[in-house]
This record gives sequence, structure tokens and C-alpha cells, in this order.
Amino acid sequence: MPDLLPAGHPPVATPKIGVLLLNLGTPDATDYWSVRRYLKEFLSDPRVIETPKWLWWPILNLVILSFRPQKSGANYARIWDKRTNESPLLVITRDQATSLGQRLAGDNVVVDYAMRYGNPSTASRLEALQKAGCQKILLVPLYPQYSATTTATANDKAFDALAKMRWQPAVRTAPAYFDDPFYVETLANSIRDGVAALDFEPDLVITSYHGMPQDYLEKGDPYHCQCLKTTRLVREKLGWSKDKLMVTFQSRFGPTKWLEPYTDETLKSLPGKGIKKVAILAPAFSADCIETLEEIAITGEEEFMHAGGERYAYIPCLNASPAGMDMIENMVRRELKGWL
Repeated sequence: MPDLLPAGHPPVATPKIGVLLLNLGTPDATDYWSVRRYLKEFLSDPRVIETPKWLWWPILNLVILSFRPQKSGANYARIWDKRTNESPLLVITRDQATSLGQRLAGDNVVVDYAMRYGNPSTASRLEALQKAGCQKILLVPLYPQYSATTTATANDKAFDALAKMRWQPAVRTAPAYFDDPFYVETLANSIRDGVAALDFEPDLVITSYHGMPQDYLEKGDPYHCQCLKTTRLVREKLGWSKDKLMVTFQSRFGPTKWLEPYTDETLKSLPGKGIKKVAILAPAFSADCIETLEEIAITGEEEFMHAGGERYAYIPCLNASPAGMDMIENMVRRELKGWL
């Protein structure tokens, strides 16, 4: 195309297809101000906190942001990647984008990644893809189960950026993949392999999903049902009994009722019921992050062992593993049909 442009025409990049992997986000560092900046953006999102702004603003800015950054910063410090001085979520998501880019390089596809909150921002990466010549872009929220608090707000942020573009690319959004056979099989295999690698036999395997307020479910969010379906399909794929694989919900925030049963309370109660050896994983996350590496792998083990547990193991997310990348590539190629 550049060779055919008349003299004086603005430069036009060779047309390409873009794929933008979208994840939640991370602070730039573990210090108070970095974490505060991140939490302010995250907790100011009306998709995440539906409390009326007139009520939520003073609670957030005068109370929560006064003390929570210290606590969250300390938790981030427990799992921070010292090699790159970045959060594990950022490192893994970048690795996923790099691997997918290598797999799709022969198809003239440019792969990038962005965060809904923090850096690299969705707007900056969409602008970079557009300037690189991507006239068609597939948005891929890396959330297996759909929720307004994750998938929808990730897409919202992308649409806000697109609304400001003069030359707006054609856009597709990848759907949730909670019941995709390839995903279910990949997740089941990771559980089977993870359990087989342990030096003990778990009495119970727990699938711990990120929680949400109960009233979000009652207002029509399908997340809860999709979580239950994922675990059911995985259990059937594994050929396990219903009492072998359990669903719980983690990361409660605030005084309202959230989806139950709660992961932390479950871990504290199991030893008293004679269940003293458990393995646990977090299928709602495509990449290990603070909610998995600190809340589940570290704090979860502390809670379980303090309550009388004997053995505890965390099975990692699919991350940028070969099997995990096979699954993401399969999903992306399916959603790119007609463009490739």
C-alpha cells in the first residue's frame, strides 16, 4: 500500500491483524503510593463496586485508601518477582503474549497485552496496535468465566479507547470459555498432573474461584453458574466422584454477603471434619497473581495448617505453559476465523 500512495499522503502501515490479551492489572511497585494508585483505579470502577458513588467515594478515599495500600503492598512483596522487579501477573501475561505472538507470526498477526487497571494500559496498547497497521483487532479478556466485574469492564475500557480513534479498527471480543472442551480438558489434565506430582494423596481437591457479592448474582451476572459448570465438566472429564472436587469462593471484600462457600472459612473447617490433606487451584485465573500466590498458596496454607491440617498443595494456573498456550492459541484461532 505505501508504494501506491500519492505524494504528500500521510504514511499508512501495511494492514495487519491484532490480538490484544486483556488481564486485570497490577501496581507498578509494592510501595504505598504505587499500590494506592492502583487500588484507587480498581475500586473506583462502578462495574466492580456498585455502591452509589456519593456513598462509596468518602469510604474509598477517606478510609480504605488510607490503610489498605500498606496491607496490600506487604502482600504483593511476598510474591513479587525479584528477578524482573514486577508482579507475577505482569510477567506471566507478557510471556503469554510473547508465546502467542510466536505461534501466530506466520499469519501476519501482531499480539500484545494490556491491563484494565495499571500498566500497560489498554488505551496505550490499542493505540500501538493501530499505529502498527492493525485494521482488525481481537480483544481477548483472559477470564474463563464471564462477569461484569472482569470481562465486561475489560471490554468497556477498550471501547472507551476506541471511541477516541479517528481511524477505528474493526473489533471482535472473544467470549468466555468456561465450558470450551479444549479448556476443560487442559484444566483437567493440569489437575491430574498436579495431583500425580504430589508426595501425598489429597482427601479433597478444591477449585477456588474469585468471589463476588451475592446480589450481583441475583441481578443476573452468570459468573456463579459458569464457575459451577467448569468444575462439573472438569470432574466428569477426570472421572471423579462429587465428593472429590469442591467449589469455593475467595477474596471477600467489605461487609456484604458474597458467593458461598468461602474459601478461607472452608480451609479452616476441613481439618475438624477429618479432611487433613488438600490440594487447591484457582480456575478463574489464567495467570498466577496475588490472589493465587499469596491468598491461596501462602495464606491459605497457613490457615489450613493452623486449623489442624497435615498436607497442603497449590496447583498453579495454566499460565504460559505449553498446554496453557495450546489452549489460548486454539481459542484465538477460532475467534479469528474469517480474518485469517
